[in-house]
Amino acid sequence: MGPNYRVDHDISLLIPELWCRLSPKERDPQYLLSEGCLEKVNDFEYEGKNIPASRLGYRITGLFLQRFFGRIFDIPSAVFDEAMLKPETQGLEAFVDGVNNIAEAQQRVAEEYITDGSVKAACPPIQALLHIMATGTWNGRTAADQEVRRMFTREYLIESHWYKERLQVKQERDIALWKRHTTALEGFLKRETHAREASRLGIRERLGRAQSELARVSSPKYLNELIGTIGADPIYRG
Repeated sequence: MGPNYRVDHDISLLIPELWCRLSPKERDPQYLLSEGCLEKVNDFEYEGKNIPASRLGYRITGLFLQRFFGRIFDIPSAVFDEAMLKPETQGLEAFVDGVNNIAEAQQRVAEEYITDGSVKAACPPIQALLHIMATGTWNGRTAADQEVRRMFTREYLIESHWYKERLQVKQERDIALWKRHTTALEGFLKRETHAREASRLGIRERLGRAQSELARVSSPKYLNELIGTIGADPIYRG
């Protein structure tokens, strides 16, 4: 909001209130960009230093207010005026200080992920982003490079080694689970004292279903069935 404004309530509550009044087309970022309802915040130089203002991403414009905030407020411009939409106009020094604080906090947190090695557990695009936050680049590229941005697509992630390993781990754990089930059911059937209970509970039928499920999850085809799921975290892989 900038140094000249103070908000005494949770302004984030406006987001779902507005979002439920937008059509699917209006919620599409590409549509909002093409219509001039969103604008990219770019890096710039200040006193000889590069200010990474692009870390702020995209912001709504006055046109966004005119088109959509009228669905909630009688006078949209009274909620967010031009100075709120562009806080750098309230004072460039304060704006630069705010951006630098954000970048420094991101750098500190990202460095901790890299130092303790937990960055390796992140999916490929987040790994790249953490290195960019920590050092400014990843393999010589910034967040603006198309090669980095392409990593944030579903297609890229599904084809990545990181994702395929998660599916393999999921299969391994499902196999182990159904093996435990079948072993337990077989053990129950072997106990002569449990014969009546086994019949009452349908243990033999349950064992048949468990064996079928074990065969299904053990099949190479099962990996294809898992595509689109989150898989399983290999961090505790034995």
